[in-house]
Amino acid sequence: MELRDAAEHDLPGLLDIYNDVIATSTAVYSSTPVTLEERRQWWRARIEAGYPVLIAADESGIIGFSTFGDFRAWPGYRFTVEHTVHVRADRRAGGVGTRLLEALFPRAGALGKHMMIAAVDAANAHSIRFHERLGFRQAGCLREVGFKFDRWLDLVFLQRRVGA
Repeated sequence: MELRDAAEHDLPGLLDIYNDVIATSTAVYSSTPVTLEERRQWWRARIEAGYPVLIAADESGIIGFSTFGDFRAWPGYRFTVEHTVHVRADRRAGGVGTRLLEALFPRAGALGKHMMIAAVDAANAHSIRFHERLGFRQAGCLREVGFKFDRWLDLVFLQRRVGA
């Protein structure tokens, strides 16, 4: 498995993973598939902001991606980022997500970031455990703040010091 910064030619594979997550899970609180152009604009905005977009790839193509961005726009939050990590359905639970998330910590540290936030659907016990194994601690739960698949969703926040 290769882990590297995403290039523009990687975006179709990244998009396939993201749109599958949208269609099949509550990991993203949206029901609308994203277009390639929307993903291209998102990728360019991350790069222009100095934030990484990492991909994991093997002989079968793109198998996962991770990134982080501003937690909130206000200046007092400038040392805090919120991350995203998604792995292709057929490669989950095999260490890809761990490598992708662990690779973000030094990148955030190099940018002077202090805290990384994870926002996880409360029903996703696997993702909560995944984050806890990597040093994240639960910081709170917002009840019924999302709506998807005809039901209300609770959102758990977890946090980890970047240098922890």
